[in-house]
Amino acid sequence: MSKIWFITGASSGFGKELAKLVLAKGDIAVLTARRLEALQEIISGYGEKALAIQLDVTDTKARQDALKTAAEKFGRIDVLANIAGAGSYGALEAFTSQQIRQQMELNFFAAAELSREVLPQMRAQRAGHILNLTSIAGLVAFPGSGLYNASKFALEGFTEALHHEVKPFGVGVTLIEPGAFRTEFASSAAMKSELQIEDYAPLVSGMEEYYRTQNGRQMGDPIKGMQVVVDMVESATVPVRLMLGEDAYQLWEGASASRRRDLAKWRERGEDTAIPGAVRNTAEAL
Repeated sequence: MSKIWFITGASSGFGKELAKLVLAKGDIAVLTARRLEALQEIISGYGEKALAIQLDVTDTKARQDALKTAAEKFGRIDVLANIAGAGSYGALEAFTSQQIRQQMELNFFAAAELSREVLPQMRAQRAGHILNLTSIAGLVAFPGSGLYNASKFALEGFTEALHHEVKPFGVGVTLIEPGAFRTEFASSAAMKSELQIEDYAPLVSGMEEYYRTQNGRQMGDPIKGMQVVVDMVESATVPVRLMLGEDAYQLWEGASASRRRDLAKWRERGEDTAIPGAVRNTAEAL
């Protein structure tokens, strides 16, 4: 039976390629983005199997209305793909309060709220799958990308916990963690820190040079990456994490080794902090 997908950020990048793959395989797709014209081009020729909705995912009422429209037209949502998001670069000290909240609203709160809003229906049908796009930057922090890291680290924690909470109800939740792919991420869409602080000028110029030289030259093919996502959704197992890209795996392995070395230096002192006779914490990682 065809699955019914609800995809945010479907007008470009990962969202666009995911939408095209989903429709090509015969599933039904509700595509959302701020640019309605781009969505209409994607769904052309698919008739009643596709629906385009203009949506700013940071707008609470618009989110709720879009989910309601999708459910009324197709009866249910089987897969929620939270793909919408944007990057940012600059020194953390140089971002304004408004910029910090803007990044968190788009990259974290929107996905968290959509996940929460679709769950009552998925729990009731005892089936469904939520996909939250983060990044290797949701696991590994980089100087000059700290605000983006913060938004993706937050979504990582939310999604990992949610995976375990709703698994008993037959609902899957998976993090998609790509490395560098040839999307519009390294383009002018990224938000630059607003304040000018001379001490951070080398950091900012280095980030700008990175974006300039890497844009369009990344190793990752977004079509191949999203095909892995589609295959995972169709598989019998639902992982908490799906990492995409050789570079992502290498960065994660390097960061893991660095963290182990860092923790080892103070582990003996850190562990020797218990109150005598206290009962050990029974919490375990899943």
